[in-house]
Parts: sequence; structure tokens; C-alpha cells
Amino acid sequence: MLAVTFVDRTGSGLWGATAVLYFTYVAGLGTAQIGLLLGVSGAIGIAGPPLGGLLADRLPLRTLLAAVQALRAVASLALLTTTDLRLLLAITAVGSLGDRASAVLTKLYATRIAGPDRSRYQAVNRTVSNVGWAVGGLAAAGALAAGTTAVYRWLLAGDALSFVAVALLTLRCGEPPSASRVVTAGGPAAGGSAAGAAEGRTAAESGAAAVTNPWRDRRYLAYTASEAFLCLDDSVFKVGLALWAVTATPVPHGLVPLLLVLNNVLVVCFQVPFARFGTTSEKARTSLYPLAAAYFAGGAALAASATGTRPVAVTALILAAVAFTVAEMLHATVSWELSVTLAPPTAQGAYLGVHGLASAVQRSIGPVAVTGTIAAGPLGWLGFGAGLAVMCLAQRRLTRDDGGTPLSVPPLTVSEH
Repeated sequence: MLAVTFVDRTGSGLWGATAVLYFTYVAGLGTAQIGLLLGVSGAIGIAGPPLGGLLADRLPLRTLLAAVQALRAVASLALLTTTDLRLLLAITAVGSLGDRASAVLTKLYATRIAGPDRSRYQAVNRTVSNVGWAVGGLAAAGALAAGTTAVYRWLLAGDALSFVAVALLTLRCGEPPSASRVVTAGGPAAGGSAAGAAEGRTAAESGAAAVTNPWRDRRYLAYTASEAFLCLDDSVFKVGLALWAVTATPVPHGLVPLLLVLNNVLVVCFQVPFARFGTTSEKARTSLYPLAAAYFAGGAALAASATGTRPVAVTALILAAVAFTVAEMLHATVSWELSVTLAPPTAQGAYLGVHGLASAVQRSIGPVAVTGTIAAGPLGWLGFGAGLAVMCLAQRRLTRDDGGTPLSVPPLTVSEH
């Protein structure tokens, strides 16, 4: 699956670096139309994680994941066939659904395959993802030097072909056993081994949770809501850092891409070592303390960057980038572990699908929250960091082990086939 991640993110890097340019110079859309296109597709894509997770508890995961990748390929290729805004809206909405669904399905596959080693696997997966995205972005940057519409089309075609390759690679992977698809009347789980089925029955019979519908699990819904806030580091790097640097500080504009490169390099170098902070649910909960400190330090550094000379501003922005990168790595580790251990093994797909809403919602509301923070000035960033720190502490209390929740149940162990 690591090869799948690399190919997927490389293709996404090609498209991510050129999407707005494609819609501008090839499709001929205006700024307002592009905003509408991205906004509507993003809103519709929010349904992708819960829908994908629900299906994953009922269908073979490998086949479902390959089908979703094929859907993404079709949507990407379809963009090449029209410049009509209404058709583009429909096509990008389908692509957004597939994109968000594939993210949660890939996470679920890793959870079932890696078992108790899922934290380290997730860290390696994120590292490979960042490398793939960088490779795709660099390839796009080199190709865009030509600046022709044909180049934009070829880059989009390359993105589509990456999804085709991912679908084929996925079909070569083994189908992991699933506790949610155990045949109770006898025989192994569909797509899994007899050993996997036995483990699934053990987990199911242990009384992991009285509630197996995530929409009726108030605790998990509250946890997911808190996650939407803690995912805001994504909007800080995509929107906040650059916009704040060029509008509120005296630093040269050339520093902005270097801060983003710093983020990428730190994740590649340290995400795997950070995995040790999430090897158990208790370690993950304890890591919410340094996560709170990192968020507050990042907000304070951004506030300080607008109150001094250029050297002070440069230093503060670098510190902010480091702090929010540490927060990003810690949160990825904590979130991976807690989202799994809070879910009953017999409904992991549905639960992780609901958890995927946090990231999807953040992509829609995050830019608004960050731009609002920028408008409030340095005090806005202080409040932003303090608010996220408080949310970390609230999440630690929310996810405490009271002796009768999935946190007290040993995680489902699966074997790779």
C-alpha cells in the first residue's frame, strides 16, 4: 500500500499545482466561477468519508478502494472533455466524493492490515505521501515552464493515469480480514482468513461498545467535532501562513515558499519517529499536552511576527512554521490511534468514515476561520493558538478510558495476506 500512496500523491501533486491554472487558461473560467466550482465540489465531497466507510463494512475493501480510484480517474479524464461550468461542477463534485472516500478507505485498509503497528505504519505512510506530493509538485513546476494549454491537459491526464495505476496496484494487494463482515453462522469472514474471522468474533463478542452506529454515538460525534478544529493546521499552511506573511509582516515574499518547504522536510524527517507517541491510546492521550503547547506556541509566534523588525519577523515565522509542523505530526499520530480505538471493531468502517468528516469539514471552513483570524491581527493569532490548546485539553478529557469503552478493549490484530 505504500506504493499505492506514493503513486496517488504524485498524481495529486501534479493536479494540485495546476488546478486553478487549468480552470483559468484552459476552461476559461473567471475567479468567481473557480471559487464556486471549488466551493461546491468541496461541500459535496464532505459526504465521501461516511459513505465510503459505510460501504467498507459491507463490501470487500480492496475491490471498493479500487473502484473508488477508478471513479477518480474517470472524473479527471472527464474534465478534459468540456469547458461548460455546469458540467465541470458535476464532474468535480464526483471527483471530490471519490477523493475524500479514498482517503478514509486507505486509512481503514492500513488499520486492518497493520493492526497494533498502525501508528508506525501511518507515520511511514504520511512520509511517503509527502515525498510523492513533492515529486508531483516539482514535476508540475518543471512542465509549467512551457506555459501552454497542452501542458495543462497533459498534467491533468497524468493525474488521471495515476489513479488508474493506483487501482491496478490496489487489486494486487490482499483483502484484509474484517470483523464487520464475519459470517456468524460459520466460516471465515468474507475476504479474510479463518484466523482473521476468529479474531473478529473475539472482538465482536467482547462487548467493545454498546453502540455500533456512529451517528448514535454521542461521544464519537463530539470527538469528531473536536477533530475538525485540530485539523486547522492544514489551513494555516495552505492559507494563513502565506497571507499573513505578505500582508502583516515586513519579510520578503520569497520566504513564504521556503516555510512550506521547511514544513515538508520536517514531516519527511520526523513523522516516523513521532509514531512512538501514539503506540497506545494512553500515549496518544498524553501527547495531547505537548500538542496543546505546540498550537499555542505557533499562534504566539505568528502574533509576534507582526510586532518587530524584519529579522524578528523572519525568526518568528520560522518558529511558527516549526511549531505548527510539530503540531501537524503530533496530531496525525494522536488522531490515527484514537479514531481507531474509540471505534468498535465490528463497525470500524462506519466510524472511521464519520471521523473523516473532520478533515472534510475543515477543508471547507478552515480558510474562513484562518482569514478571520488574520483580520483580527496579532491578538487573533493568540486567540487561535489558545483556542486550539484548550480544544486539545478538552479532547483528552473526552477520550478518557472509563473502563467501559472501546479504549479499554485490545485493538483488533490482523495479518497481511
